[in-house]
Amino acid sequence: MGALKYVIIGAVAIVVVVIALVLLLQTPHRAPVQYVGSPSGYEAFVPNGQTISYNGNTDPVGDLILSNGTTIHDVIWDGQYSDTIIQNHNQIVQLNNQFVGQTDPINGQQYVPLQDFYVIKGQVPIEEVTINGQAYFVIEANNINPADIAGFYTYQGWVSNFITAMNTPGTYAAVLPGNSPVFQWENLTGTIAYQTELYQQYIGYSAGRHLLVQSNGPLISYGVYTNIPGTYLISYITP
Repeated sequence: MGALKYVIIGAVAIVVVVIALVLLLQTPHRAPVQYVGSPSGYEAFVPNGQTISYNGNTDPVGDLILSNGTTIHDVIWDGQYSDTIIQNHNQIVQLNNQFVGQTDPINGQQYVPLQDFYVIKGQVPIEEVTINGQAYFVIEANNINPADIAGFYTYQGWVSNFITAMNTPGTYAAVLPGNSPVFQWENLTGTIAYQTELYQQYIGYSAGRHLLVQSNGPLISYGVYTNIPGTYLISYITP
């Protein structure tokens, strides 16, 4: 009986160790929070459609574009607006699936894929974590003033250009009138100007036909999300 007792105790100990190792591997390993970007600049989180379970939540994963043009991959947005970002992105994907390849009735060009992204005014608090052996950078969104966060959408190939333009002195935003000749332009600016307004009809919390005007650069058509209305970016939301 004594030998059996020790065998049982030993087996239990092994099970406990195995469970502890499993929990340890699944527990995120964290590094201290650091701030990236410029205190006076604009950074952007760009969701890629993936989600991850973190801190008991389902969070969006994507890239973080900094004001100097650097892109950080494998970024998790955790905290305020995480559910909203997932919802917004899923809707953009659905609309892209529905309309991309169809023809713009105004300028005769084909619709192109649009991308949602979320601009943060100032530096972004992030921490490096390891989840199941994979390294991620987590945006601590609850540590960002809600007034410094706003949502936008534009042609997927223009997101980096959009952030560069926002960080360039002299850039300002405008809203096109319904009869603007820009809608007739046979280029991406004209197509996206109309396409953002088209998507607005399906996204009740958005507004299209916005235009980013650069002092020395191309015009960038875009739309805005009114469900993430950062008041410190109001000049880009309701110019």
